[in-house]
Amino acid sequence: MTKTIQLKTPIEHNGTTYTELTFREATTGDVATAEAVGGGDFMQTLAIVASITGVPLPAIRQISMREFKRLAEEVKDLLGESEESAA
Repeated sequence: MTKTIQLKTPIEHNGTTYTELTFREATTGDVATAEAVGGGDFMQTLAIVASITGVPLPAIRQISMREFKRLAEEVKDLLGESEESAA
């Protein structure tokens, strides 16, 4: 399952402009890779987002917090945070 979301504010990295992000469902491998990146929980979340969108981490770090919260809400089911998984 994938979900494509338009960014309200495009981001740019190494000459590539991203106007939307396409998210796929996170795997245990994505989480393991994020843990290897280190840092706190938020940094690991950013690493997971980079992995499941195929967008470089430095680009993901440019997303405003307001936009990031909106994106996270829209894709929480792909990150394993749906209400069904909490039950």
